[in-house]
Amino acid sequence: MNQILLIIDAQLELMEGNQEAGPIFNKELLIRNINTVIEKALAANTSVVFIRDLDVAEGNGEGFQVHHEIKIPSDSAFFDKSATNSFYGTGLLDYLKSKKIEHIVIMGCETQHCIDSAVRTATISGFDVTLVADGHSTLGNNELTEEQIIRHHNTTLHGHYNVEHFSVVRNTEEDLFCPIHDSFR
Repeated sequence: MNQILLIIDAQLELMEGNQEAGPIFNKELLIRNINTVIEKALAANTSVVFIRDLDVAEGNGEGFQVHHEIKIPSDSAFFDKSATNSFYGTGLLDYLKSKKIEHIVIMGCETQHCIDSAVRTATISGFDVTLVADGHSTLGNNELTEEQIIRHHNTTLHGHYNVEHFSVVRNTEEDLFCPIHDSFR
């Protein structure tokens, strides 16, 4: 099965914070889990794709780059986006189709924005998705705590479907690159 690991907005300034916002919730755990899943992807001969948000650090400098503690494979692909949705205007969909990808493992920031839209768009675009339950995070909002947002999305997106393709939510320690979607069909 052709699959990729898609890491969204794991950028230095978003994860560390700036004058306007603090660091991402559970930053150290998120970085550790991203690195663990990257190792699993490489062991499974799976490509890694990074999405960077052009709004982070105004789209330039060190703050715009993927967090320096994340171990970026040398053959990783990068797409820069100007919208919440990683598929909008980035060439990501064409890239995935050209590689005949069937399964996408998703991690990164921010849960209720870019992660949610990527999972939903991927399923309607013909891909099965595994969202890593302990592999995404948020800055939170005024209504819900960070834990509530993450828990809500893990619950809502587990089993989310669009007729033929859907998402499941699994933890870092699971065999993420051995998809379980067929057992639900």
